[in-house]
Amino acid sequence: MTQSDGSDETPGASALGTDASDGGDPHRPFTVPDTARPFRYDGEVRPGEKRQFRYEVSETYLGDPVSVPVTVINGEEPGPRLLCTAAIHGDELNGVKVCQELARRYEPADVAGTLVLLHVVNVPGFQAQQRYIPIYDLDMNRAFPGGSANTASRMARELWDAFVGRCDLCLDFHTSTRNRTTMYHTRADTTNPAVDGLARAFGANVIITGAGDDGSLRKAATDAGIPTVTVEMGKAHRFQPVLVEKALEGVENVMRAYGMRAGPVSWPGWFQTASSSEKAWLRADDGGLVDMHWGPYPLVRAGEAICTVSDQFGREERVVEAPFTGLLVGVLENPVALPGHPLCHLARVDEATADEIEREIERGEFDGYRANGTVWRTGDD
Repeated sequence: MTQSDGSDETPGASALGTDASDGGDPHRPFTVPDTARPFRYDGEVRPGEKRQFRYEVSETYLGDPVSVPVTVINGEEPGPRLLCTAAIHGDELNGVKVCQELARRYEPADVAGTLVLLHVVNVPGFQAQQRYIPIYDLDMNRAFPGGSANTASRMARELWDAFVGRCDLCLDFHTSTRNRTTMYHTRADTTNPAVDGLARAFGANVIITGAGDDGSLRKAATDAGIPTVTVEMGKAHRFQPVLVEKALEGVENVMRAYGMRAGPVSWPGWFQTASSSEKAWLRADDGGLVDMHWGPYPLVRAGEAICTVSDQFGREERVVEAPFTGLLVGVLENPVALPGHPLCHLARVDEATADEIEREIERGEFDGYRANGTVWRTGDD
């Protein structure tokens, strides 16, 4: 746990914001030329140019193109190339809104370097409003860097060669799957200094650390030397304006930290990094109806009741308690469960962090969720 020292800048942010040409910095494993450069894929976006287009990655059964909407904003001044991706899972929509707003917000004069936006990666899933590519249930987030094995792999290869492999940094936006919600947090391999720097620059309080799954964009890109962080935010099948705005602030923070934008880098006050041994999925031992008791904030102390699972007659009830003090980073929303069904995802926090969170709650500053019943936050719908 790291608490604020009263400064409004992330520790190390000034170093990230200086000359990017030092490829020997472990926090910045890329080199930026002294002059602005064109961004080349099958076409070219020159310095000072903004281009929006659809990039063909596959075909339908009818032979019609499957095309990903792309925005490339190439700044007039030299800087890194930052990639933002959304809807690798087709029903996860908050990131789609983030990319749309980024495309509206920035022009080439606003950016040093290049901002590349893949608005919808999994177009077939997005069109069907399904997590996976329809028919064969292919997970695009297990297909990177791509190949020729199946549709997902081929689509991933097209995007990798044209865009992912040409960028220096990547933020990959996700939400929870259907029937669950997730607290705003990031997932990153913080044992890698470059990834750790990117995650801290983004500024989410909670970072779940780990290498990621084989075939995920995060792991494939990081392994290829492109520091990548997954941003998890809210629910599938909807836009949540509070979380979208937080993510936009995070992207701005990253651009400031890496010298793509001028201005101070904001510091959230505390970080908590949780490894695989410091988090747990709590699962139902019995089938039944689920009543959530935690809240209105996602901090729970060891031994507190998170939920109960009861039979249809209300005669048998099993209380699910927190095995340790932590933050609920993922919670079931569908109030029915089968044995083994995940009920919540709990990330451990130390007592000092828990005390700091409680002080923020008392001051009205904690940016958690379920502050108003089952609503993400007061003012959210």
